[in-house]
Amino acid sequence: MESGPAIFAGAAFTVFGAGLLVWTAARLMHRAPVAHGVSPATAVAYALGAGVAFLALGVWCFSRI
Repeated sequence: MESGPAIFAGAAFTVFGAGLLVWTAARLMHRAPVAHGVSPATAVAYALGAGVAFLALGVWCFSRI
């Protein structure tokens, strides 16, 4: 029973991280701003960092099952 929350959290983190990376890549391919009012390089760095961090957290949750 303890693996249920880990599976849910792992799935949520992994889906969010992957979605953030795909969204950021799509914005970059269309040369659209990732975040308004922020330097483009800073916005891309934070978005990619957060996406990778959430993916890693999701994989870590799955590995704890």
